[in-house]
Amino acid sequence: QVQLVESGGGLVQAGGSLRLSCAASGRGFSSYGMGWLRQAPGKEREFVASISWNGGSTIYGDSVKGRFTISRDNAKNTVYLQMNSLKPEDTAVYFCAASRSMLGSRSYSGYDYWGQGTQVTVSS
Repeated sequence: QVQLVESGGGLVQAGGSLRLSCAASGRGFSSYGMGWLRQAPGKEREFVASISWNGGSTIYGDSVKGRFTISRDNAKNTVYLQMNSLKPEDTAVYFCAASRSMLGSRSYSGYDYWGQGTQVTVSS
């Protein structure tokens, strides 16, 4: 139904910024809640941020509050994650995900479609 492709990952120094993009193809993007989750080596996927179908509600994981901003542009079928003040502990593969729930989800199981991920590495 939906395919998601992340981009924008890379290597950045601590304190720097990076903007991730997730381009969606397929019908119904504006009906999905969207989220970003990340997975560091040897760890479970961690909730980063979610945004409701119309962008009216956003939720952030505690570790990124005040530093990251999720947004979406339904006209472009794209969701973004602006990451500022990056820390080495932000190093992970970042996944874009879509939920059939219009509100998104804080839970891994709440997402129905996943991108393949993009690597973010923050050097100290």
